[in-house]
Amino acid sequence: MIYQGNAISVARNGDDIATLTFDLKDESVNKLSGAVIKELGEALDAVRGESGVKGLMLKSAKDAFIVGADITEFHAMFGKDEAEIQGMLEQVHGIFNGLEDLPFPTVSAINGLALGGGCEVVLSTDFRVMTPDAKIGLPETKLGIVPGWGGCVRLPRVIGADNAIEWIAGGTENRADACLKVGAVDAVVPADDLEAAALDMLARANAGELDFKARREEKNTALNLNPVEQMMVFETSKGYVAGKAGPHYPAPVEAIKVIQKGAGEGRARAQAIEAKAFCKMAKTDVCYNLVGLFLNDQVVKKKGGKYASKAQPVRQAAVLGAGIMGGGIAYQSASKGTPILMKDIKEDAIELGLKEARKLFGKQASRGKLSVEGVAEKLANIRPTLSYGDFDNVDLVVEAVVENPKVKGAVLSEVEQQVGDNTILASNTSTISITRLAENLKRPENFCGMHFFNPVHRMPLVEVIRGEKTSDAAVAATVAYAKAMGKTPIVVNDCPGFLVNRVLFPYFGGFSLLVEKGADYQRVDKVMEKFGWPMGPAYLLDVVGMDTAVHANEVMAEGFPDRMARDAKTAIQVMFDNDRLGQKNAKGFYAYEEDRKGKPRKVSDEAAIELVKQVVSENREFSDEEIIARMMVPLCMETVRCLEDDIVGTPAEADMALIYGIGFPPFRGGALRYIDAMGVAEFVALADSLAEELGPLYAPTDGLREMANSGKTFYADAK
Repeated sequence: MIYQGNAISVARNGDDIATLTFDLKDESVNKLSGAVIKELGEALDAVRGESGVKGLMLKSAKDAFIVGADITEFHAMFGKDEAEIQGMLEQVHGIFNGLEDLPFPTVSAINGLALGGGCEVVLSTDFRVMTPDAKIGLPETKLGIVPGWGGCVRLPRVIGADNAIEWIAGGTENRADACLKVGAVDAVVPADDLEAAALDMLARANAGELDFKARREEKNTALNLNPVEQMMVFETSKGYVAGKAGPHYPAPVEAIKVIQKGAGEGRARAQAIEAKAFCKMAKTDVCYNLVGLFLNDQVVKKKGGKYASKAQPVRQAAVLGAGIMGGGIAYQSASKGTPILMKDIKEDAIELGLKEARKLFGKQASRGKLSVEGVAEKLANIRPTLSYGDFDNVDLVVEAVVENPKVKGAVLSEVEQQVGDNTILASNTSTISITRLAENLKRPENFCGMHFFNPVHRMPLVEVIRGEKTSDAAVAATVAYAKAMGKTPIVVNDCPGFLVNRVLFPYFGGFSLLVEKGADYQRVDKVMEKFGWPMGPAYLLDVVGMDTAVHANEVMAEGFPDRMARDAKTAIQVMFDNDRLGQKNAKGFYAYEEDRKGKPRKVSDEAAIELVKQVVSENREFSDEEIIARMMVPLCMETVRCLEDDIVGTPAEADMALIYGIGFPPFRGGALRYIDAMGVAEFVALADSLAEELGPLYAPTDGLREMANSGKTFYADAK
């Protein structure tokens, strides 16, 4: 044994080849923490000091090679001054450069994932071999930074600037066939042959068949691009990537600039350029919030995993109510391998549900993700039925009929008599109390909410709602099923609107109050879209549907009359009263025309503008900052209330639910991180000033006032 650490060991075989193995103790994956990086430096020093070594192979003893840097260390690290961050980067560059400069050939045997720092490690070796199921990538731009351990320097020199820009700006995880095609790896071999293939490369390099020194020369010198080629590659891609990323995500374009500035330089100068850009990005609020988002996502996944680990598996599911929503649920279940019965009382509804599923599978086929045979196989997982004949062996039933408590109650009572004693019933309701729906059930402990967001195949969130009598077993099974469907489940307690809609409707309330005071709703949309929302509130209401919004608003007003009930007629009610339901009938706050792809395109509509004038009580001018405050404060305040009322367990779950469920701007980190960023005391002062004019919807809670007075924040790492 040449070296033995907590995460890395180095052994020597009979052919004078050293094998460096990553195997981080007490962890399921390999991560490059500060301690592991230190060990890598020590291990390479030990290899360097060993006489007679003729080659080095890097491998992993785990299912993945290296998933990347230890992101849990990022907030503390990026909180340091730039000189300290720069020093850390230089230290890592020194270790990776030392690996690249060893006096004998090196190879990486890549299994599973080699991402971020893991990818940068393998780029430092001369050769790379991977298994067919492995993936390589540099996803740093998704965290608001650029690759900082040599990725911006080595990758363009290995696979070409255009391919490297695509990988880095997109933050993609790249499959073996794509890696081989662009030259990121030298061979793709079955897992059983991985080490043998890697050792063979070292043998061929030592025999002179493969020129490992020429490989190093390419990585150490300027990119082979003339000035015209450079302009074509970099300027074109900067414009395209800026358009795709948008103004709130600067890292992808910054990464292109780093590659461009370093294109004509040798390794040392190019790495210095990369390090400077990394420091700049690491100090941004966007990076801070996106790292926070990643950490929150880990909290949510860990909680979901704990529930799922205690669950009985769902081998056969069913959905009641076909149509678009039922078809979407059936598609999602079938596409991820859980067979599902799709029941309705009408043949045409069944056909509509099947049509939705076929359409979605067809899209996968057109993108090359599924073969014709694959589509047929997946569709066979959906069994349409007009009867309860096969429901005796169903593990979980999702009720997805019309959003009416009487109808849902009747359907749930009916299906309960057709299923086994242990079958879980879940209602896909967006607002109706789970405790109330359970009143007529014989086994209320087997019942919970399972709120999908539309469109089901795109929206990652599923709210799993616990009623007063819901058992842990019902929650666990529903969470496990949501995870099996590829969704992110977040468990919440029962209340009107649950978490996401309870928080969304005060946002719509803020919108209604703005319009009453004379704000132009089209300008409000533009301001909130510029703030980072995927669509403004009026446009979002058109997408949700005015009938759905009015119904949900009535539920909220009944549940929280002190702050959500309104005496005055709102712009939303005016739209509904005039049969302007939004996209579903092509007229709402906007009119809708079909674009070339057949999708609805919004256009300004004078008729809607005139109708809204009915509710305008005064004509005030609002600055962008005033519009943002009047929209965001009620949403953030209701999120605080949900946390205080124990509707949601943690700030991380609350923020992730808003990001995954309603498109809260990810780069802002969520409603509670938004309050932290503003400063809790500053937020309370702003809310108080608005509550004087606008009432209880804006008023801070006693708990938030206490936080402001004591200097507390929602997140321990808050700036």
